Amino acid sequence: MKKFFLFLMLVTNSFFACTSIIISGKASADGRPIMWKHRDSDYEQNKLMYFQGPKYYFIGVVNSVDANGKEVWMGSNNTGFSIINTASYNLNDYSTCNAPSDQEGLLMKEALGRFSTVKEFEEFLLKEKGKWGVEANFGVIDAKGGAAYFEVDCKTVTKYDVNDPAVAPNGYLIRTNFSCSGKEKEGYGYFRYETATKIFDEAYKNKNLTVSFVLDVADRNLQHSALGNDLYKSDLPKDTTDKKFIHFRDYIVRNSSTSTMIIQGVKPEEDPAFTTLWTVLGWQLTTIVTPVWVAAGKDLPVVTVASGKETAPVNKKGLVLKEKCFPLDYDNGKDYLNVSAVLNKEGSGIVQTLLPKEKPIVEKAAGLIDGWRKNKFNKEEAKQFYNWLDEYVTEVYKDIYGI
Repeated sequence: MKKFFLFLMLVTNSFFACTSIIISGKASADGRPIMWKHRDSDYEQNKLMYFQGPKYYFIGVVNSVDANGKEVWMGSNNTGFSIINTASYNLNDYSTCNAPSDQEGLLMKEALGRFSTVKEFEEFLLKEKGKWGVEANFGVIDAKGGAAYFEVDCKTVTKYDVNDPAVAPNGYLIRTNFSCSGKEKEGYGYFRYETATKIFDEAYKNKNLTVSFVLDVADRNLQHSALGNDLYKSDLPKDTTDKKFIHFRDYIVRNSSTSTMIIQGVKPEEDPAFTTLWTVLGWQLTTIVTPVWVAAGKDLPVVTVASGKETAPVNKKGLVLKEKCFPLDYDNGKDYLNVSAVLNKEGSGIVQTLLPKEKPIVEKAAGLIDGWRKNKFNKEEAKQFYNWLDEYVTEVYKDIYGI
């Protein structure tokens, strides 16, 4: 199966090309850990689901066609334990694994329902080694300050402790689609790794490792480390009618980008209920953020959920706008971005008109969190925020784009 996917990605450029980071509380601006996954997938339709696991309840991102939530691709539980992954393509030969292939989503769902700490997850991986068909970099944080990547295949488990200065001198680690413990110069995502390293190193020097930085600068980044360019600073088209196409590969944001979760953890002395899931359920340049909290319960914002195999409303709206950015539907047209739909000198590009509308969402959610930290988590206030969020997101897309 894995070899088949490797063949497909060479033909279609449609493999699981995620970009991620774990920032420890020692490095973040406010002393709280941050974990980011910019997800790439063949499944453009994503939504949130709320689960009751064997021990803990949790929220996860699922493929919309997965009606029963069999697999979870990033999420957090009520203890503050959170998990992400990026596929790896340079660990041991996948064909030697006796377990069924591509079980990463199953494993992450299992972990969210059963574990509360990084230590418990590590013990599980070591005990279950060889029983799961995975080849991935799993990122985990907990409410006790734990933060680590585990590079895992069916034979090996290699831990990279983000709190260990010898492993992470600046208090953060980045992973794309190769493992540091794997075969050198094999795998994928080296250009994205270089881009992410550059921007996060600069943010670290400026003491700006924040959720806002990850959301605004990293997740919507349009720099290319090999080409040395930045589309935000390029010679932009005049307006949306002035079509300008560029070959759009190996940026952090890609045609295959599907969703994002930025998990803001807590300090060891804080209530895990404050753990915040800053979620972007669609193509990152056309979809605005929808923050949620596991502690708020099963009634998630309407714009983030859907029944059966349907997709979330915010995802659906983001995909409508994405089509304007990739209008070439023949040959390898999906590799070519219409820059004018995204950015232009007139200021009418989707990034220029939509993403500023995130500011009220971020400010309102941050205000709630600050208040809860001074008192306690307020489930009713979270529900009121969800109601406001549903109305606001719906109005933004309707007022600006008529969708």
